[in-house]
Amino acid sequence: MELIQITGLYKSYGNKTKTVEVLKGIDLSIAKGETVAVVGASGVGKSTFLHLLGALDRPTRGDVFYNDEMVFAQSDKRLAVFRNKNIGFVFQFHHLLPEFTAWENVMMPLLIAGEDRASAGKMAKQLLVKVGLEERLHHKPGELSGGEQQRVAIARALVQSPDVLLADEPTGNLDTHTGDEVFNLFLKLNREKGITMVIATHNERLAGLMKRRIRMVDGKIYEDTAQRGWEGRW
Repeated sequence: MELIQITGLYKSYGNKTKTVEVLKGIDLSIAKGETVAVVGASGVGKSTFLHLLGALDRPTRGDVFYNDEMVFAQSDKRLAVFRNKNIGFVFQFHHLLPEFTAWENVMMPLLIAGEDRASAGKMAKQLLVKVGLEERLHHKPGELSGGEQQRVAIARALVQSPDVLLADEPTGNLDTHTGDEVFNLFLKLNREKGITMVIATHNERLAGLMKRRIRMVDGKIYEDTAQRGWEGRW
């Protein structure tokens, strides 16, 4: 079942005198529950692609459909509601609020959405336990290791049960061992929860663990057909 369909996606930046075309016509379908790695060198447009896929920015032209609904036909206000309900984001830098504990950071999206504190706290704790941080609930980000901070960020991204998790270089700020642990956590959560995942990374080895791999070159994408259909080892 196709969850996401992308057709003729272009994105340019600039003005009348100078324009930089970052994405140059992307067509792609992503099935529900797929894990997709987007690989390529720095500066080829991976982050721009994820920002459009997550409705953080609008394309110059082209369409993105979720469950056959045209995303960018919506107003900015409705797009914000769509993002909060359907998409979780994890970035290279965790963007946790330093004055709050891990538990409070994960609760925050639920509280903003109007959930009562008791329910939000219960769901946040369950997710932190799921990502292996049951002993670190009341530690602030500065008291956590880099890998632990990223696990908190993953829990925060999942707390509203999104359909899709988008991750932009989520292991780029971590050492090799910790990066492997974080990537394996993504795969575990995909298996257990069936969440569709699209992860941009320059790490070819980790990308090889995903069921599907897309290569981005000069604003266009090329599918690694040998990669598709991989069943995983974890």
